[in-house]
Amino acid sequence: MASVENESGLHRVVVVGGGAAGLQLVTKLGDKLGRGKRAHITLVDRARTHIWKPLLHEVAAGSLDVGHHAVDYLHHAHMHGFRYRIGRMTGLDRQTRTVQLAASHDSEGREVTPERAVPYDTLVMAVGSTTNDFGTPGVADHAIALDTQDQAVRFHQRLVNASLRAHTQAGPVRAGQLHVVVIGAGATGTELAAELHRTLRHVVSTGLDRIDPGKDIRITLVEAAERILPAVPQRLSTEVMQLLDKIGVEVRVKARVTEVRTDGVQLADGTFIPSELVVWAAGVKAPPFLQGIGGLETTRTNQLVVTPTLQTTRDADIFALGDCAYLVEAGSDTPVPPRAQAAHQQASHLVGQIQAKIDGRPLKPFRYKDFGSLVSLGEYSTVGSLMGFVRGKNMLIAGLFARMMYRSLYKMHERALHGTAKTVLDTLARALTRRTEPRVKLH
Repeated sequence: MASVENESGLHRVVVVGGGAAGLQLVTKLGDKLGRGKRAHITLVDRARTHIWKPLLHEVAAGSLDVGHHAVDYLHHAHMHGFRYRIGRMTGLDRQTRTVQLAASHDSEGREVTPERAVPYDTLVMAVGSTTNDFGTPGVADHAIALDTQDQAVRFHQRLVNASLRAHTQAGPVRAGQLHVVVIGAGATGTELAAELHRTLRHVVSTGLDRIDPGKDIRITLVEAAERILPAVPQRLSTEVMQLLDKIGVEVRVKARVTEVRTDGVQLADGTFIPSELVVWAAGVKAPPFLQGIGGLETTRTNQLVVTPTLQTTRDADIFALGDCAYLVEAGSDTPVPPRAQAAHQQASHLVGQIQAKIDGRPLKPFRYKDFGSLVSLGEYSTVGSLMGFVRGKNMLIAGLFARMMYRSLYKMHERALHGTAKTVLDTLARALTRRTEPRVKLH
C-alpha cells in the first residue's frame, strides 16, 4: 500500500483515535507545534465527529442531542493547526513507519476515501476501549453496547420505536415489551438505568396514552459483583443503591448473565428476565485489532503495554494512552484504571513529552492521581467521592454541589478543546436552546 503523504523536514506526529484523550492531545499539539510549523500533527479516526464518551448514556436515553455537542473533526483540525484523516486503522508497519487505513464508505456503500498509509515519526495510540461481552451467547445479536455515538443513537431510536409500536399495536403491551435490562452496574450502566427511568416515562407522557408506565415499563440493572459500582467506596455504592430503589429501578447483584435472547436475559441461577431492550455495559477491553499489532507487547485484553513514560515496551517511537494503554506504576500492583480522568491526565502529560522528544530532551514518567468518582443519576441526584480533600480522607458529596462538580468535568473537557470563551458561549447557547426544545429527544 503506497503512502499518499510523503513529507519531509518536519517531525510527523500521528494520533490514532479521536476520543477525549486523543482529541485533547492533537488540539494542544496543533496549537503549540502545528500552527508554528514546528511539526506536522495528524489525527486519524474512523468517525467524523467526536462526543465526550461519559455523555453517551444521555444520548441513549434521549436527554441529550448529539448535534448540540458533537465536535466536527475536519473543522476542529482546521481551527487548531492539525490535519484529520478519516479511516479505520487496519495495520501498523514499524519498518516503514506507516499506519494502514481501510477505505471509508458512505451510507450508500460508495467509496469516500481509498485504502492508504499515513507515515509517522512519532505515533500515539489513543483508540480507547470496547465492551467486553466475555463470550456470552446472544450479546452480539440481541444487545447494544454504548461504545460509540452511533450505538447510543441507535439504542435511543430503538427505544422510541418500541414505545410507538406498543402504543399503536392492536393487542395489549406484551410482557417485557417495554422492559429494559442494563447489564453491568459500573458508572455507565448505573447512570443509564436512572436516566432511562425518567426519559422513557417522559416519552410515554407525550401522548402515548395506551401505555401504563407503572405496569408496562420496567428498568432492571444487573451486576455480577456483590454490589453496584464495585470500583467506588462502599458508602457511595450503598447510597446509589438506595436512590435507585426509591425511584423504582430494580437492581440484581451477584447475578451472572449466561445468555441474551430476543425476548430477554437468562441468569445463571435459572432466572429469566423478560425484556426486548438490552444494553450490555459489563466490562471493557481494548479493540481486538491491537492484539499483537506490529509485534508490540499486548495484554490478553488487547491493551498495549507501556513504560512509565507511556512509550510502548518494544518501540520508543510509539506511545499509548487512555483505555488502550496498560501501565503499572512503580509501587503499585494494579494498572492505571480505564477512566476518563486517567486519559485526561495522560493527554496533558504527553503534550510536553512529545515536544521534549522532538527537541531531543529526556522524557519524564507519568504519575496518575485519583481525584475520586462522581455518579450522575440525572435529575434525581448526583453523588460522589472526592479523594484527599479533607486531611487525606475521602469526602462524600451529593446533591447540587455534586451535580455541579459532575458538569464541570465536561466543561473542563470542552475548555481543553475550545478555550474558555467558546465554552462559555456554547454553554449559554445550549441553555437558551433547551428552553424551546422537548426535554427528551423524540426521534
